[in-house]
Amino acid sequence: MAAKAPTKASPKAAPATANPKGGIVVGKSTKYEVLDLKFGNRHGLVTGATGTGKTVTLQVLAEGFAQAGVPVFAADIKGDLSGVSAAGEAKDAFVKRAQAMGLPYQPDQFTTVFWDVFGSQGHPIRATMSEMGPLLLSRLLQLNDTQEGVLNIAFRVADEQGLALLDLKDLRAMLNLVAENAAELQKVYGNVSAATVGTIQRQLLVLENQGATSFFGEPALDINDFMRVDRDGRGVINILSADKLIANPRLYATFLLWMLSELFEKLPEIGDPEKPKLVFFFDEAHLLFNDAPKPLLEKIEQVVRLVRSKGVGVFLVTQNPLDVPETVLAQLGNRVQHALRAFTPRDQKAVKAAADTFRPNPKLNTAQIITELGKGEALVSFLEGNGVPSMVERTMIRAPSARLGTVTVAERNATTAASPLMGKYDTAVDAESAYEILQKRIRNTGATTAPGTPGQAQDGQGGGLLGQIGGVLGSIFGTNRSRGTRLTTGQLVTREITRSVTNRVAGKLAADLGKSLGGSVGGTIGRAIVRGTLGGILRR
Repeated sequence: MAAKAPTKASPKAAPATANPKGGIVVGKSTKYEVLDLKFGNRHGLVTGATGTGKTVTLQVLAEGFAQAGVPVFAADIKGDLSGVSAAGEAKDAFVKRAQAMGLPYQPDQFTTVFWDVFGSQGHPIRATMSEMGPLLLSRLLQLNDTQEGVLNIAFRVADEQGLALLDLKDLRAMLNLVAENAAELQKVYGNVSAATVGTIQRQLLVLENQGATSFFGEPALDINDFMRVDRDGRGVINILSADKLIANPRLYATFLLWMLSELFEKLPEIGDPEKPKLVFFFDEAHLLFNDAPKPLLEKIEQVVRLVRSKGVGVFLVTQNPLDVPETVLAQLGNRVQHALRAFTPRDQKAVKAAADTFRPNPKLNTAQIITELGKGEALVSFLEGNGVPSMVERTMIRAPSARLGTVTVAERNATTAASPLMGKYDTAVDAESAYEILQKRIRNTGATTAPGTPGQAQDGQGGGLLGQIGGVLGSIFGTNRSRGTRLTTGQLVTREITRSVTNRVAGKLAADLGKSLGGSVGGTIGRAIVRGTLGGILRR
């Protein structure tokens, strides 16, 4: 879908940004260093110490992809990338660098959409609890295996009872429902203790205090809104304002992994296109791997490896190549290495590791040059020919066409106000979900305390889980539902497939409804049952 571009204050981008041969001119060594667009989905790595020019390289790459019609998503940690939305300036240093490379310097600006999880510096980004899934949520809450198991039970029971988990209060209500009916549930799923549920609830409180309430809910992000081009056919650059988000590194990393997983799950297989459908820049990438358990690391490696066939390129930006596990590092074919310092034994190990990842150039002492690179210089190796890395070259990175640095608050607000997505995500919607349904069930069955409150009374129709199941089945089959009210996906699933707790405790009241559904409905059911964000991978 084409997005209307803001009025540009400068001519179109310099032709050196993306050349007619289908590549992005990143800089010049003994030759022009060009990233071939057909290898843009083979992923990349930009590394280097603080202050050596990683952000400039990231901006040059983002501008090049956008100029070639490829949408971009980039996390902006310090606010520096916001400058792509404003016209650059023909400063003497930029003009001289361009002339030294034999390139024209032409200031330009790019169509930009600002996003912010907290909604203060761009369009809000939201995800539902169900979309996040128990695997990523467990990591976000720093749960151990036992606690993660109880969280999985809560998600499973929510699916079976048709209770949509959209926000924090939904999950809290579901956890209390699980705790209050632990005796019945442990016959099916194993031990569920009140202490474990209490620990999860406390972690949810910590998450809430860190501002995550604004992230979980609706309207949830439509990932297709990242994949837009402007009226000139250039890719829209999506900037995530992450200066506040990075204060909670675990939320930052989990959020970006969720987004990458959504891309993997929802985009069709297209193989190797002539140019990527989207390029994803992940700054401070080491946060993705810090303290990640082995199963999660395996899933990350799978996502990075398999999302390539969906036409998505992933570029990790971090200080040290040792921050990236070898299994992931092996998937990153395009490399830009800025200067590293070798002051400590770990630094020296990092320098050697970085040098060893490049295809050797007999004319260069790669390990030595890494410590000698000046600001704006880098060692570069891009895929070429049949996908073979080029020999490493010492390269001067070209200057960006757009502004280098931040935009003002007024400029950012003006860009957001002119966005084609204005109004779509800006107002939160509190739809009927688990919390509201459980509250309604209490009113309908005459319980004296609300779900989610310790010490809930038993209702007069067979309290505990039996009474609650009766309330849910009434909602599913229409007895407690207003005419015309739309069923959620989870409720549609439960109406057709009543299983586990319902079958065992309610005497298999709906066993005959467990017939398989075909076609697109079957696909929807499979998605709802898996429920995890990484469901697409887990089902492979």
